[in-house]
Amino acid sequence: MIKFLGQCVENLITAVKYMFSGTVAFSNVICQAASIGYDSLSISLTIVFIASSVIALQISNQFLMTGAESYIGGFLTIALIREIAPGFAALAIGARAGTAITAEMANMKVTSQVDAMNVLKVNPIGYYFAPRILASSITCVFVVVLAELVGVIAGAIIAYCVIGLHPDRYFNSVWLMLNTKDIYVSLLKGAIFGIIIADVCSTVGYNTQGGAKNVGESTTKSAILCTVYLLVADLIIGFLFYGASIG
Repeated sequence: MIKFLGQCVENLITAVKYMFSGTVAFSNVICQAASIGYDSLSISLTIVFIASSVIALQISNQFLMTGAESYIGGFLTIALIREIAPGFAALAIGARAGTAITAEMANMKVTSQVDAMNVLKVNPIGYYFAPRILASSITCVFVVVLAELVGVIAGAIIAYCVIGLHPDRYFNSVWLMLNTKDIYVSLLKGAIFGIIIADVCSTVGYNTQGGAKNVGESTTKSAILCTVYLLVADLIIGFLFYGASIG
């Protein structure tokens, strides 16, 4: 794990240097961003919609019993923007688009396409990693924003259907309790999660050796490692921005 983490950091640094060299094709970045967004948007929004609906369903009656139904929107929105939307959206992107990146990279490796790049004196790390990392970081932010909007609307619908909470009361508590810091941290999480997904999945694919069987094994491995690193990063970011205020 430590060796692999070092490889991920090394590959990320190489990719960033390649970005600043000005040799990254903008059309390639757009193509990768479209692929990642198209592959992951529907499943990400569906997961966040269901998660928000379930939470709203669980808390609506409880808040109504205590007379705090006016705070349902604010409570749900804070949980959604701080954790649910960035975390669930990133996990969905990693499971869908991340594994696709691994499979593509692993196939390039086992079919000697990467060796051909080395023969042509082209840095395969920069050429393959940089567009995917840049596209993933940008796309993940937009997916997170859309997921947050969908989640907030889903909570309003469920709260109205379950306890008849008027949307005005719901959204008033959203504006009352929501902090701009939560939005900034959420966007930062989206960008960092996007970088982690592309870097980890590309590194797993780049390390693949063997044949078609090894490509499948690398795809499974990337899904597991991506999930672990995303959760660890979520914990670190949460501690840095919110842990210091505890106590």
